[in-house]
Amino acid sequence: MSLSIQPSFHALADPTRRGIIAILAGGEARLGEIAGNFDMSRPAIAKHLRVLKEGGLIEVETRGRERIHRLRPGGLKPVTDWIAHYSRFWDEKLDQLKQAVEADEGEAP
Repeated sequence: MSLSIQPSFHALADPTRRGIIAILAGGEARLGEIAGNFDMSRPAIAKHLRVLKEGGLIEVETRGRERIHRLRPGGLKPVTDWIAHYSRFWDEKLDQLKQAVEADEGEAP
């Protein structure tokens, strides 16, 4: 796996961060708005947001004293590209297995 995709997978590995992504899929939000959906401290949520930002999945805009979080367009593209690559790989392997099994069945007495 490419080193550049590892932060994205790390960011997606945690259920809280996936929950944050689900919240931000509904639109931009401030830390307090996000934290209100979880039973954990604001500093803990801020840490999750930092990991999501490092993974390229969200972006943060400062407006005055507020920090607005939103999904980053295309942030999941490296992940979906990686999944698509291995999906094609396994499709090819399973097609080869199917052909081998069918060839063996055709030779059975």
